[in-house]
Amino acid sequence: MTEHHRVPVKVYRSLDLLTVAAPMAGLGAEDITVEVTGDGRLVLDGRLCPVPKLEHGPLEGTKDVLINEWILGPYHRELALDAPVDGPSATVTYGNGVLVVALPVVETTRPARLSLEPIGATRGERAGNPDHPLHSRS
Repeated sequence: MTEHHRVPVKVYRSLDLLTVAAPMAGLGAEDITVEVTGDGRLVLDGRLCPVPKLEHGPLEGTKDVLINEWILGPYHRELALDAPVDGPSATVTYGNGVLVVALPVVETTRPARLSLEPIGATRGERAGNPDHPLHSRS
């Protein structure tokens, strides 16, 4: 069994939005899942990435890695949310190695399991429900 690395997070709260940001370096959008559970928890998962080919030397044209202090997954973090949120209306983005989950605050938690759509080699997003009042403001 592979050990998961606990992801540090920053959590922000406004009146109608709970936002969680977590660094998850070296992943693709397809490697990340986000889950809002029925009991009010947020679960962030990032699958282990294969070792980049450049780390296998000493073949000509490759590089030998001399120091490797970066952890490239797998990542895992669970945290209790301090407010009920609408999981299906969440917006999830991943870029520059940072996962951001924006969850609309509602009366009762609605669970959801969310995945990202790749929008580039190292970027992904999952747009929330455009009919939710949070998204229909001008």
